[in-house]
Amino acid sequence: MATKAVTSGASRTASAKSTASWISRLPVFLKALGPGIVTGAADDDPSGIATYSQVGAQFGFAMLWTMVLTYPLMAAIQEISAWIGRVTGIGLAGNIRRHYSPLILYPLVALLLIANVINLGADIGAMGSALELVVGGPALLYTVAFGVISVIAAIAFPYKQYAELLKWSALVLFVYAATAFVVHVPLKPVLIGTFVPSLSLSNSYLTALTAVFGTTISPYLFFWQASQEVQEQQAARGEKALKRAPRQAPAQLRRMRGDTYLGMAFSNVIAFFIMLDTAAVLHTHGITDIQTGAQAAEALRPLAGELAFLLFSIGIIGTGLIAVPVLAGSSAYALAEALKWPIGLERKLHRAKGFYGILAVATLIGVALNFTDINPIKALFWSAVINGVAAVPIMIVMMLMTSNKSITGGLRLPTPQKAIGWIATGVMFAVAACMLASLI
Repeated sequence: MATKAVTSGASRTASAKSTASWISRLPVFLKALGPGIVTGAADDDPSGIATYSQVGAQFGFAMLWTMVLTYPLMAAIQEISAWIGRVTGIGLAGNIRRHYSPLILYPLVALLLIANVINLGADIGAMGSALELVVGGPALLYTVAFGVISVIAAIAFPYKQYAELLKWSALVLFVYAATAFVVHVPLKPVLIGTFVPSLSLSNSYLTALTAVFGTTISPYLFFWQASQEVQEQQAARGEKALKRAPRQAPAQLRRMRGDTYLGMAFSNVIAFFIMLDTAAVLHTHGITDIQTGAQAAEALRPLAGELAFLLFSIGIIGTGLIAVPVLAGSSAYALAEALKWPIGLERKLHRAKGFYGILAVATLIGVALNFTDINPIKALFWSAVINGVAAVPIMIVMMLMTSNKSITGGLRLPTPQKAIGWIATGVMFAVAACMLASLI
């Protein structure tokens, strides 16, 4: 008995040391990560949470398979956007401006800005509503506060500190995985929904499918990650645009690829759990009409308990604090590059007034939308649908860039990545076309 006790004690000590060692290495691990993890976290914004919650409540476990399908597609297209930034040393809008007609540049940037502003309004409003549920008080006041805080943080924090802050904030998304452990999840329907795709040509199903693809494969993520790869490259001593320093390509691209695929995996795992949580609790209890993430959190409270409600609500606020600066930042990068203005979060305010002005105006217009008659509930869902439609022409231009020698120099996107990129573009086109056809 004594021997068993000693062995058990030694085992617990070893386990504790292993956990402590893992925790001590976490800051080093996070520091090694780049734009991919922030992009992945921003993908699960309050609009995305609302979309996944709606789909889980309405269709149960039947659309879990979309998270398996979209992972390689979103990872490939995000890698391509990052690749363009690393190879050229210029963001997407800057490359389009230099190598394509203004008739292509400005409509694409306009599509991005429209989708982003609607998304910003929906996200900031959802954060205000979530905080109201948790602590009470006026949701609109919280909405204004979140918008102002996001703008001040982007301007006040130097880029390196800002990037680290966003990476640490990504950890809040694990609350959705934690929620799955406090609700009852039936294993068999989950496995079937995950690995056996179910399809329907109904308008509601196709619209939901477009929204899922639109919130998973979103244009603002393309522009943000390409620009952030440029920022990371400029901030690293000795690193240059790869078409000018091809010898650096193996090391830079290896780091970029690992970071991007890890970030996208993180994004889809969290999205999977959000859909799983709402399907297991809300759909199972006959609650199928969920419009926002906050409404989903409130519906979880009587069915799954206070802890599930609290975790879900905190997640909406936390992921919004990541997504709002990414949405506003991608708008600033795209429009400022299109207008040939100085850009970059590493610049001081007086050296990039236009860039920070776009960021602030986009955010504040988003805040203002919450004071209009525009229904924020519908805006959450339809912003994802708009993203799904807007993504198609932007993805086509991105894929054409990878074959343009004047853009990429002597470097070539590997054939497997190019093939998956075109497949992703084709899938997005097919989903958006089917939805528009069903509406007509």
